[in-house]
Formats: sequence, C-alpha cells, structure tokens
Amino acid sequence: MSDLFAHARAPVAPLAEALRPKSLDEVVGQSHLLGEGKPLRLAFGSGKPHSMIFWGPPGVGKTTLARLTASAFDCAFIALSAVFSGVKDIRAAMEQAEQNLAQGKHTILFVDEIHRFNKSQQDALLPYAESGLVTFIGATTENPSFEVNSALLSRAQVYVLKSLTEDELKQLLKKAQEKALGQLQFESEAVDTIIANADGDARRFLNLLEQCATAAGAMGIEKIDANFTQNALTLNSRRFDKAGDHFYDQISALHKSVRGSNPDAALYWLTRMLDGGADPKYLSRRIIRMAWEDIGLADPRAMQIANDAALTFERLGSPEGELALGQAVIYLAMAAKSNAGYMAYQQARAFVKQDKSREVPVHLRNAPTKLMKELGYGHAYRYAHDEANAYAAGERYLPEGMQEPRWYQPVPRGLEIKIGEKLTLLKKWDEEADQK
Repeated sequence: MSDLFAHARAPVAPLAEALRPKSLDEVVGQSHLLGEGKPLRLAFGSGKPHSMIFWGPPGVGKTTLARLTASAFDCAFIALSAVFSGVKDIRAAMEQAEQNLAQGKHTILFVDEIHRFNKSQQDALLPYAESGLVTFIGATTENPSFEVNSALLSRAQVYVLKSLTEDELKQLLKKAQEKALGQLQFESEAVDTIIANADGDARRFLNLLEQCATAAGAMGIEKIDANFTQNALTLNSRRFDKAGDHFYDQISALHKSVRGSNPDAALYWLTRMLDGGADPKYLSRRIIRMAWEDIGLADPRAMQIANDAALTFERLGSPEGELALGQAVIYLAMAAKSNAGYMAYQQARAFVKQDKSREVPVHLRNAPTKLMKELGYGHAYRYAHDEANAYAAGERYLPEGMQEPRWYQPVPRGLEIKIGEKLTLLKKWDEEADQK
C-alpha cells in the first residue's frame, strides 16, 4: 500500500522537460547553428569543448544546448543560476570540478542568466576558465556586449539563438502528440492561436499545450478549437523586455519607420510596444524627438502635433490618449523629412567642443553702462529693422577670423525649400554689399 501511495505522489515532469532533446538531431530550431557545416555542429564534432555564451530570448534551447555539450564531450555538468548563486557557490562548484578532474572527468560549468552576476562575481569565474579546470558556458537573454565583463567575453565564443518559427513550433506540436498528448487533436485555428501567444518560445508553447491537455482531459474533450484555447488558457502579451535589447530594437524600428515614411510600419511598432507594456510617456518623448530630428523645419507642424499628442495623453491617459500618439506617428511618417537642422546643430557642437574660446565682436556686445559705451561696445552695430528689407547686408555676426561655416543646409523638401531660397537671396545681398 505504501508503494502505491509513493507512486501516486511521484512528480510528473512537465511536458517541456519530458521533450527535452537527448541529442543534437532532436533539437528543433537553431538550424543556423546546428545545420550541417554550421558553427555549433562543427564545434560538437571537434572533440574538444570551448567556452561559450548562448545569447537569445527565453525558451529557445540555451540550457538544452549546454547539457548536450556536456553529454557530447562526456563531461561532468554543474549548473548555477546567477539569480540565486554567488561567489560562495562558484567556489563550491570549483571544488566539485577538482574532484571530478581527480576522477578523470572534465567539467562543464553552466551559468544561467550570466548577466545577473555582478562584476566581482563574473571576475571570480575568470581564473578557473583560464586554467582549464572548467569549460564555461553562460546563457543570457541580454546583449553580452553590455552585460558580460570584457575579460570573460573575450574568452568565450558567443552564439546567437533565435526565436522558433511557426513551422518549428508545429514540429514541436507533432513531437508532443507522438510522445505525450495521445489522441488529443488541435484545429488549425487553435494551433495558430497557441503559436501566436508562444511568441517563438518553445517552453511557453509546450506549457500552453500542456494546459490545453489538462483542461481537455478534465472536460472530456478530444479536439481543441480556437474558442477552447481562448477560454482555457492564460494568453500572454507578446514578448517585450522593458529594459533590454527587445525594447531598444523596437523603439529603433519605430523611429526608422517614421524616418522611412511608412505609416503602417510606424503604427505597428507603436502598438506593439504599447501592447507589450512600454510606458506611453516614454514613447511620447521619443515621438517628439523624431519630429525635431528627422522632420525639423521641413514641416514645423510636426513638432506641434507631436507635442499636442503628448499633452493629450497626459490629459486622457490610457487607452484613450494612445490614439493621439498613433495619429502623431502617422503624421510624422508622412511629413516632409529633413535632418538639416539636426546635422547643423551636431556640427556646431563638435566645432565648439574642439575650438578655442573666441571673443564676441565689439559691435555685437551689450552696452548698458557709460564705460562700456566708451570702450566701443555696440558701436557701429547696424539695427536690421532700419535697413532695407530688414536685413543688414554684409554685416558679420561670427567672431573675428572665423569663416562662415555654412552648417545649415536646407533640403529641397517642405518648408525648407522656401528657407533655402531665402538663404540664397541673403547670400546674394551680402556679396553685393561686400563689392560696394
């Protein structure tokens, strides 16, 4: 009787664990690394393990590949999580690695979420990786260029893992049906719903399948449709990392879609970020920046509309205020584009940063006191409003000895067409004044 109860209490491995690949050939996805002649396939065939960092989103096989590495090279496998481990755990792992070596076994040290280790913790790994006591493998969802110490990064080969495609997730479904789901069937629309919400994450996909199987078993259902998935599952938002690469990649895509005059793409990335939980106030600020950086004086209304959209969101909040942001990015995408003002400002900043401190010309100086007037401050200054066309042709406004840099070069688009025409006319008047 006690054996029966013990069996009843035995933990059942989750579907994602039950289907974890036992060999490279069983891995679904990452064909750019694991296909014939590809980097990881060649590395596994080399006969000698090397330090690696697997970089990619959740649920794409980072831990699985680390375990397969240990199996392929017949090494002991020690796994640490940077979330829960510290220097003490690293030292304990190294002691175990020394014991393994004494027994003729090399050790693979796997550190999951390596980006969670601080600098001192990462530094603690260095001497052991350098000495060859262990082969280090790290896994991270964050860009290792920013999150992994350069010393450690230089000693490891970085492999970039990708989210699984729809076809690859369907391969996983087939494996799950063959090995674990029995006669349970899925209508195509139900599969599409699960795939969309898995968002390229194999572990999430298998967990959703498992939830379906559990719910279907409880209700005596053998075929799952889209309506069932909507009711039975907790469907999550698309993957979105508010502080990592996905965040900055998507804001970059939004900005470039506006710059590229594609309103649909701009709306897609805006709503994608809002759906993922991005702060609308942050997006408001970025939209204002787009107006100033990529449209500028070609269409000054763009700045006004961007500012008005931000103020509208402040008043209405979410979700009503998000409509204003949407219409703002449409306008910005379709507005005439110019980075002339942006480029002129950047060139001026760069010049001033490296240039000497030049004196203000005497005729441009303020003269509020008698002494300043006696020193010539403001003398011979020409008041533009008293001149023909309200322009003091030939007057100089830059420091002595500084040539006209011509930083601002209007583009032949939007309002800057008119601005360019006026600058050409003013230059003509200056040249005529100089000849006199």
